[in-house]
Amino acid sequence: MNRTHAPDTDAEQESHNIIVLAVHQVLIRVAWVFKTETVIMPAFMDHIAGAGWLRGCLPVLNRFGQSIPPLLLSEKLRNARYKKWTLLTSSIVMSIPFLVLAAIWVTIEEKRQPWLPYVFLMLYLCFFSAVGINQLAFGTVQGKLIRADRRGRLMSIAGIVGTFFSVAGLLLFLTDWLEREDGGFGLIFGFTGIGFVIGGLSVAFIKESADQASPTKWAIAQRFRESWQTLMHDTGLQRLAIVSVCFSPLMLLFPHYQALGRQGATIQASGSDLMMWVAAQNITVGLYSLVAGYIADRFGNRLVLRGQLLVGAATPLIALSLASTPGDNTLSDWYWVTFAMLGVAPVTLRTLTNFNLELTTPDNHPLYVSTLNVCIAVPFAAAPLVGYLVDAIGFTVVFLFCSCITATGCVLTFWLPEPRHDQQPGSHSAE
Repeated sequence: MNRTHAPDTDAEQESHNIIVLAVHQVLIRVAWVFKTETVIMPAFMDHIAGAGWLRGCLPVLNRFGQSIPPLLLSEKLRNARYKKWTLLTSSIVMSIPFLVLAAIWVTIEEKRQPWLPYVFLMLYLCFFSAVGINQLAFGTVQGKLIRADRRGRLMSIAGIVGTFFSVAGLLLFLTDWLEREDGGFGLIFGFTGIGFVIGGLSVAFIKESADQASPTKWAIAQRFRESWQTLMHDTGLQRLAIVSVCFSPLMLLFPHYQALGRQGATIQASGSDLMMWVAAQNITVGLYSLVAGYIADRFGNRLVLRGQLLVGAATPLIALSLASTPGDNTLSDWYWVTFAMLGVAPVTLRTLTNFNLELTTPDNHPLYVSTLNVCIAVPFAAAPLVGYLVDAIGFTVVFLFCSCITATGCVLTFWLPEPRHDQQPGSHSAE
């Protein structure tokens, strides 16, 4: 079987599904932009607590949720007759933590409750557990229904259209909401939750033929054993896992970029500052998606991944430079460039998934995607330590160290296989 073809599609059905999946991603993106991990979530944590170690808990809960639950459910998804229903359900479940947060925020008068940071962290973990299953389902549906050399087109369409609507939403609503006395978080979280519900319902329009179903035993140890054996026997996956681990430090720093930007400021970041940072990041997500999708379809994902890691390695350095540049004794006028560069992170995660899908046949996609997610998550165990070190020794050493690791990942891409050039999925595993 040629790896560029999905087994469950003809041209007309594939085009229909590209449109539906793009609409789904656009709707999820518009909802997601109001809870951006680099700005809104750490700003909310600072609003209710403020400690660096608590801010540092966000990345570890983020990646734990996106790695362990998907791994445990990978076999169940593989044996499901229709993959799209898992995608639909997980999208709607993503809404629940934010709707609960919105309800809590609008009902309590004193916002700095001692219990609130811990409730927030629990809901945050639940949310990203649903996100992890959602991303696993999306990768599996995409691998089943869309050919490898058209997945870049899906990424480009969803990226550029999603950017237009998400930035429009920011301009219309976010600045005003953030300027409210309570930070506007009730409205922000409510909008996010409703958006995830609408995005999930769009999945019902996917055209998907049924797979042969088989019962799945709930065997936790077996899932980890299968994942480990897969990693040990596929050298292509091993190399991709090492590169992905090197990419992880860029995301470890997510909660700290907004804190770095405000470090030397004589005033607090205003709602318009935060909105500009979010908008800058989301505009570049669209631009990165457009460029990455075109190059990936034409030349393969390895070249795209190399360029993305190069941008990722430069981001902490640019952030340190801009944060040390005074701008009228307040926030640097150019600090938004940092968040523009951070737009490469979500596109890189999609590139890693698309690369991973080409390493094997579609029936193994859930296992491969979930295995790579676990590898990406391993460095996140150090996230609270990173937050503590930021408070203890400052931003500079931590940011420089993370930049060096990501740069190492960029160099290691020269040893990755290019699955697009192989004739059979998995042919590289015998190297």
